[in-house]
Amino acid sequence: MKIGVVLSSGGGRGVYAHTGFLLALEEMGVEIAAIAGCSAGALVGGVCASGTDLQQWAERIANVDTGDYWTPDSWARFIWQMVVRKGRGYSGISGSCAAINFIRNSLTVQTFGECQIPFYSLAANLTQGSKTLFSSGDLAPRIMASAAMPVLYRPVEVDGELYSDGATIELSSTEALCCRHQLDALIVHHTSVHHEGPEGLAHALQQPWSLVEILYLLLYRKRPWYLSDQTLALHHCRCGCSAPVIVVEPDLSEITWPLSTGGVEVQADAQRQAKDLLGQYADFLKGDVQQLQPLPVAIP
Repeated sequence: MKIGVVLSSGGGRGVYAHTGFLLALEEMGVEIAAIAGCSAGALVGGVCASGTDLQQWAERIANVDTGDYWTPDSWARFIWQMVVRKGRGYSGISGSCAAINFIRNSLTVQTFGECQIPFYSLAANLTQGSKTLFSSGDLAPRIMASAAMPVLYRPVEVDGELYSDGATIELSSTEALCCRHQLDALIVHHTSVHHEGPEGLAHALQQPWSLVEILYLLLYRKRPWYLSDQTLALHHCRCGCSAPVIVVEPDLSEITWPLSTGGVEVQADAQRQAKDLLGQYADFLKGDVQQLQPLPVAIP
C-alpha cells in the first residue's frame, strides 16, 4: 500500500494537532509514501519527511520558547515605520530568521532531495501572484515561506521572489500527491479553525490577539472540496486516479497567539481522535485493500 498524507494549514493549533496525528499513524503501523503540507502542515510534514523522530519533535515543541519562532519589532521601530514612514515598505511585524533557524535545527536533513519521504510545501508566490508547490532546494526557508502569515511575518525571499502563507491561496493541496505518486489512498488531516458570519466575528473579537483571529477568519473562510462537516469522511481523488481520499477533521480546542499553553493537550487529543476515527480502516491502511468500506452518512 502507498499511503499519502496531506496536512492542512491551521496556525499554532495545527502544529500540535498534525504532530499528534502523525504519531497516531506511526502507532497504528501506517507507512507514509508521500507528504504535502501547507503552513503548519508544511512545518510538521517537513520535519517528519526529513526523518526526524516524531517523539523528539513532540518534546521540542512542548518546550518551545516564543522567541524561537516569533521576534516582533520593538514598539519604537513599529511606530517609526507606521508613523514616520506611513507604513511604506513595511510588510510584517516579525522577520523570519529565528523561525527558519528553529526549523533548520529541527530537521534531520536540509534539502527536499535528501528527505526519507517525498515532500511538498505549498506557498503563495507574491511576486508572480501564483501558487507554488516546493519540492526541491533547501527545506527550512521553503517551509517558512509556506507558514509566513501575512501581517505577522514579513514575506520570505526564495530565489529572488517573495512568498507568503500558502493558506492565502489554498488550505491544503491534494493534487500534489495522488496521481503524481500513484497512491493507493490519501489521508487528509484538516485542522483549520472555521468560524463564519456575525458569530464568527464576535468570537474573534473576544479572543486575545483579535487581529490574528480576524486573519484566520479571512484565510479559512472557504471550505475545501473534501470537507463535509463530519469528523471523518470518504471521497475519491478528483484528479483522475480515483484513489480513496480519507478526510479526518478532528474536534479540537483552540490555541491563542502566540503559543503558550494548550499545545500538548491539543496534540494528545488529535492523536486519540485519529486512532479512534481511523481504527476501522487500520487493516486497509496497512495493506488489506478489501477492508475499505463506504463510510456511514454520519459519524457519531
